[in-house]
Amino acid sequence: MIEVGRKYVFDFDSTLTRVEALDVLAEMTLAGKSDREEVIHEIQAITNLGIDGDISFTESLERRIKLLKAHKDDLEGLVTELKQKISKSIEANKEFFEKFSDDIYVISCGFKEFIDPIVEEYNIPSDRVFANTFEFDESGNIIGFDEENPLASHNGKIECLKRLDLDGEVQVIGDGYSDYVMREAGIAHKFFAYTENVHRNKAADNADHVTPNMDEFLFVNDLPRNISYPKNRIKILLLENVHPAAFDNLSEDGFSVELVEKSLSEQELIERIKGVHVLGIRSKTQVSKAVIEAADKLLVVGAFCIGTTQIDLEGCQKNGIVVFNAPYSNTRSVVELAIGQIIMLMRNVFPRSTEIHSGQWNKTAINSREIRGKNLGIVGYGNIGKQLSVLAEAMGMRVYYYDIDDKLALGNAVQCKTLEDLLNVSDVVSLHIDDNKANKNYIGEREINQMRDGAMLINLSRGFVVDIPALEKALKSKKLAGAAVDVYPEEPRSNGEFYSELQGLPNVILTPHVGGSTEEAQRNIADFVPNKIMDYINSGNTVDAVNFPNIRLPKQNNAHRFLHIHRNVPGIMAHINEVLAKFDMNITGQYLSTDSEVGYVITDLDKDYNKEVIKALKKVEHTIKFRVLY
Repeated sequence: MIEVGRKYVFDFDSTLTRVEALDVLAEMTLAGKSDREEVIHEIQAITNLGIDGDISFTESLERRIKLLKAHKDDLEGLVTELKQKISKSIEANKEFFEKFSDDIYVISCGFKEFIDPIVEEYNIPSDRVFANTFEFDESGNIIGFDEENPLASHNGKIECLKRLDLDGEVQVIGDGYSDYVMREAGIAHKFFAYTENVHRNKAADNADHVTPNMDEFLFVNDLPRNISYPKNRIKILLLENVHPAAFDNLSEDGFSVELVEKSLSEQELIERIKGVHVLGIRSKTQVSKAVIEAADKLLVVGAFCIGTTQIDLEGCQKNGIVVFNAPYSNTRSVVELAIGQIIMLMRNVFPRSTEIHSGQWNKTAINSREIRGKNLGIVGYGNIGKQLSVLAEAMGMRVYYYDIDDKLALGNAVQCKTLEDLLNVSDVVSLHIDDNKANKNYIGEREINQMRDGAMLINLSRGFVVDIPALEKALKSKKLAGAAVDVYPEEPRSNGEFYSELQGLPNVILTPHVGGSTEEAQRNIADFVPNKIMDYINSGNTVDAVNFPNIRLPKQNNAHRFLHIHRNVPGIMAHINEVLAKFDMNITGQYLSTDSEVGYVITDLDKDYNKEVIKALKKVEHTIKFRVLY
């Protein structure tokens, strides 16, 4: 229902558009000029001085127009350019401008010649646009502006709004000094500092409300909007120094993101998790039952790594918290390290390197062998195992693999029916198995004894899958000729004291869990995981979720979307649809997926809804979480 008596006064530059129009015009008119960059920089500096009130607007306008050297014919191109630069959230909420056009005014220190044709598409007529006008010479060159127009003068917006003498509550939405002074002068009731495109401290400090986008403005005023809950109100906490691209990706989509360089202890996380909607972690932070219970708003946990043993997946599921990880993003990095370690071990590089560092010159071919023609046994033929298989074969190795599931061989790789068969035939064994707790000591004394004498072992999977004392014994007895270990049963939370029985042994490569730690992998993860998070928050998609039924949704247009997570018990769907029918809701699409514990249903509706329907759906028995997406 349209609220009677409230008027909305919008600024144009950097509010309705993402740019300052005269800056764009300068870039157009100065194209090809040798001093283009210098003049544009000067114009932008003058613009900011005027916006912040550091010089009079009249002076700002005069100085910019003099530098522009623009022509009337340039304005058509400017309008075309500005139409492509409407503020994203303004464009997304075009329906508001159309519905409330009788109550919307544009008061700008810009120019009607380019403002009118743009706001016309938002159903704002010229007689509700108040702005300056250009003056042209006989040849059509822009030589000045109408100096009689109050908007050409310092604090001209105050005079303009006074003359309008609007009834009811007047709200001003803008980004600069000339906007907030209308509230200070007592002729506007509220000033909203619009920061989607530029954050000006003076405007924000003097605002009744800082609004990072149009969604926030509409939310505060309880007005119809494109999304039900502004993204800037969704808080994301990223721990463990995840790649800064993750921060950029999520921030650019409009979320409020905090980046912390270290992991947090359980108690620290319990204190920080309150009010957080999305938590991003790597391998060190433990998302325990206590953390989940303290998380009053948590919707998603993003693991910026492959493993998820640090997360109570069952606890997250029971509380309607979706977990995503990055199962593919660092595959190549792990594989390349495995290849490098195979070569290093076969060539005895580390003993030679240690010797020469201490001044010895032991030039020898003893125990130094090519990998070509050797047998590589891969335990776990998943994404990493398969890619290792391809690269190793390309380098001339014969590949054997074992997996508990029946996996199709790539290239000339040979599938072994049992682990023992693989261990018996391999010169090098590389482990790439998952973090199932049942895999503890998967490679123990018995399995090591089944390996060839003088074979090598590589573990880039999980620390607990190898019995370290058994491996130490095998290396000291020369049963095994070398090993490369990147993961350990116990790993320090941060840089500091570390101990392993394998330290100091010859031809043993020890690395600090860096298998997937390359710049490329971290960047890939910083794209992949945020995209999954944004897809779930923005549309409800759960594709690739670790602990949740997977639903891939079609694009939704002109509808509301209800997301309902519930215990998987009989009759829930019937109850949900009974509620929707009671409130006369027309379903345009409904998508359900379940696993043994939870059900996840998305319902698209094509009409405005009574807010009582939300209360009713939240009261459906066995409901875990419910939210409205649009």
